[in-house]
Amino acid sequence: MNRRTGQTGTVYQKQGSVWDPTAFAYGKYYEDTKSGVRHHRTVPLGRCRTKTVARRKLRSHIAEQKVNDIETFHRITDPGLTFRQQAKVWMDSLRTRRRRPVKPATIANYEHYLDKRLVPILGDMPLSEVGNSALRTLVDHMSAERTPSGEPLGPKTIVTYATTAKLVVASAVNAEGEPLYPRKWNDDFIGVPIVEKEKQKRQKATGEEITDIVSRSKGRYRVLFAALAGSGMLAGEGLALKFEDFSSDCRVISITHAIWRGKDQAPKTPASVRDIDIAEPLAAMFREYIANIPAGSYLFATASGKPMNQRNVLRMLHSKRKVGLHVFRRFRTSVLRKTRVPEDLLQLWLGHASKSVTDDYAKQLQEDLPFRQEWAERAGLGFSMVQREDLLPCSTGIVTTRNSKAA
Repeated sequence: MNRRTGQTGTVYQKQGSVWDPTAFAYGKYYEDTKSGVRHHRTVPLGRCRTKTVARRKLRSHIAEQKVNDIETFHRITDPGLTFRQQAKVWMDSLRTRRRRPVKPATIANYEHYLDKRLVPILGDMPLSEVGNSALRTLVDHMSAERTPSGEPLGPKTIVTYATTAKLVVASAVNAEGEPLYPRKWNDDFIGVPIVEKEKQKRQKATGEEITDIVSRSKGRYRVLFAALAGSGMLAGEGLALKFEDFSSDCRVISITHAIWRGKDQAPKTPASVRDIDIAEPLAAMFREYIANIPAGSYLFATASGKPMNQRNVLRMLHSKRKVGLHVFRRFRTSVLRKTRVPEDLLQLWLGHASKSVTDDYAKQLQEDLPFRQEWAERAGLGFSMVQREDLLPCSTGIVTTRNSKAA
């Protein structure tokens, strides 16, 4: 911008060619307009002792008017770009991004944030005007909202929406990849709430409650709930399990895929591709359950052989207790921490990226099977599994009892 002809401006006096300290000085420069034609602007600078002083005054004026500011240029020359339009451009870029690809589940969440509140509130606003004041309006609007139960929206929800709006603005770049509308966000002015983790509402379950859920469930649901609580897998990882993902004694589960909206995809992060060691009681359940499952088939499948729908699984869980599927993972994490499982091993089993150990040590942990299985037995399950006789799956993927098969 500063290298464009005329943008730095020139200074002059109306009389004579020699600079006169007693005469009035003037400055002129080019200014962009909506028509695309750059117009001359002239400003009086008063009496200036030297030409250098006059130039300094003109530069100060140009800076104050933000004539050379890239945001001013794009606001004037491209005033029609709205938040709604840039949001669509941003979403399209997420779907095709080659560096650090975005998971479909994350894209679906962003789409929900945009459709639910951001586009209805900010959609028709020029992107150049979406700054601290606009986000303050958004936060004020959300702070006044109430959930169907009459409670205010949580701080984490408000922060998530505000962050998404910032990402949309930051996604507008020029041909050089530089931001069109750089922002210095002021969260204090915007009124973004502070998220206090200790006050976050997170569903929890005790060992007795997990025991109740598992014992009251039948067939494949009982096995799935026990597997999630006894391994710490994500629900999508559990639904993607196949016969080939187990070691010969079923003591080790290899997580290589996950199910999202019925589609088989890579796990959430590279660290999510891992081996999970489980305690013997859960391994025994799996040995019995997968005995008649054909190679290549999903363990938890519908009659057509497709992986079970997570909504249906959640509906079955709600019939036992009104909690989400992630409660099993939180329960497993608490069991591992209570039994003082080494942090590096805990991160390995849960699929968290390590922050404190070297890659060589993490690899050594993965290869030390006796050590891992020893700790898996020490940790145990944290809940009880009442023995039942309804664990064998039939060829249709529907679990039946041993007695019915014998009949």
